Amino acid sequence: MRVIFMGTPDFSVPALEALHDAGHEIVCVYTQPPRPAGRGKKDRPGPVHQRADALGVPVRHPVSLKTPEAQAELAALGADVAVVVAYGLILPQPVLDAPRLGCLNIHASLLPRWRGAAPIHRAIMAGDCETGVCIMRMEAGLDTGPVLMHEALAIGATDTTADLHDRLSDVGARLIVQALKDMDALSAKTQPDAGVTYAHKIDKAEAAIDWTRPAKEIDRQIRGLSPFPGAWFEHGGVRIKVLGSRLVPGTGAPGVILDDALSVACGEGAVQLTRLQRAGKGAQDADVFLRGTPMPAGTKL
Repeated sequence: MRVIFMGTPDFSVPALEALHDAGHEIVCVYTQPPRPAGRGKKDRPGPVHQRADALGVPVRHPVSLKTPEAQAELAALGADVAVVVAYGLILPQPVLDAPRLGCLNIHASLLPRWRGAAPIHRAIMAGDCETGVCIMRMEAGLDTGPVLMHEALAIGATDTTADLHDRLSDVGARLIVQALKDMDALSAKTQPDAGVTYAHKIDKAEAAIDWTRPAKEIDRQIRGLSPFPGAWFEHGGVRIKVLGSRLVPGTGAPGVILDDALSVACGEGAVQLTRLQRAGKGAQDADVFLRGTPMPAGTKL
């Protein structure tokens, strides 16, 4: 097929590669414009942009698709289908209608649960036991379109957003190739009204750890916000991010370290911190972290 690919971050790259490797003609990649990055704050293309350049695929990065000119340019590509995954721009109806077979979205949740911007984070933070990927035919509403294919994935007790991100990205890449192959045989299923939830964008204000909360909630917060923005606490006037954790037995005053392995008492139960990051430093496993920042039992966070 003649495919328009629309995506921006790392999550989108495996799908682009899979479609290319499957022999589809990627007539154009649409992605977010380069952003300032690095110490020099020079404009740097995003991951999809960089991979498209390496594959020799034309790239466009309009700031909006709402203008008649941008819509006409897209329609002129004569695409059979557009594949959209974490693109970052709203698609107006003329864009949705332009490809012969419409626009298909790779969405990282089991719709209608977790429509919206941060489905992976929210699934972990809510304590869901499973998540997955849906291939959805896009319409004007926010992730409201009918679903063509889906695949569930279990969420493990220590899974972080980073862990699920990579697994779901690979599942999405495999499913979209299968969806295009079986397009004529697939039947789109309307999403039920029951069970709709919204994965609102992550606010950095959610990242501060409140040790008076139950351990299970703090554990989900830590894992759901890892690696970005990273749940954090302060120690000795320094902000420390926690990027990994697990539930452990233990009781005590909230915020007090219970042992030499960074088990911390919470409002109910305890959580062990397994991976941490000091400000301006790289992430470290707890045993390595403790060599440079001792936190013996009895320390109050």
